[in-house]
Amino acid sequence: MFASMEKWGRGVSCRGAICGIVVLLCATAFSCSLAAEFRKVKEKDMKLDGSLCSLPKSSAFELGVAAIAFLSVAQLVGTTAAATTMCGAASKAHGKSPTTARGRAASIAILVLSWVSFALAVVLLATAASMNHGQRYGRGWIDGDCYVARNGVFGGAAALVVVTALLILGLTSATKSSS
Repeated sequence: MFASMEKWGRGVSCRGAICGIVVLLCATAFSCSLAAEFRKVKEKDMKLDGSLCSLPKSSAFELGVAAIAFLSVAQLVGTTAAATTMCGAASKAHGKSPTTARGRAASIAILVLSWVSFALAVVLLATAASMNHGQRYGRGWIDGDCYVARNGVFGGAAALVVVTALLILGLTSATKSSS
């Protein structure tokens, strides 16, 4: 599908459009992650009533969920396009040189790394976002206790968003050179 489409309309390559979409989506996910870092609930927001605690809902919850959504779409678009290109190149290069096989192996390694980075980012974002969804008295995050996301959790997720974006773009570049 993507491999057969070399150009769209006025000279915009399909690969360039996919890279642009991935960059835009990852930049949005990065921005949402950083904004969530500054909007998250802090320990000073915790209210205590005897042994029970409560935390208000924060906009970091919505920002974290939005970051997950944008990053997920970027990951799916980028890796699907690259995998489609890899499959098309593999069927054309069946039985060809070991250089092609090494290029394919490198592409698969980058693909796996992108999914690992993506998964770590989603775990960080989901955990931190859920802690900012609001915690009522006696119904805290785990076992009725209130938990606050540590400083830097959303920032760490933002860094993983950048790593994921770079891996997706590297994968797109690797599949272009191996096809």
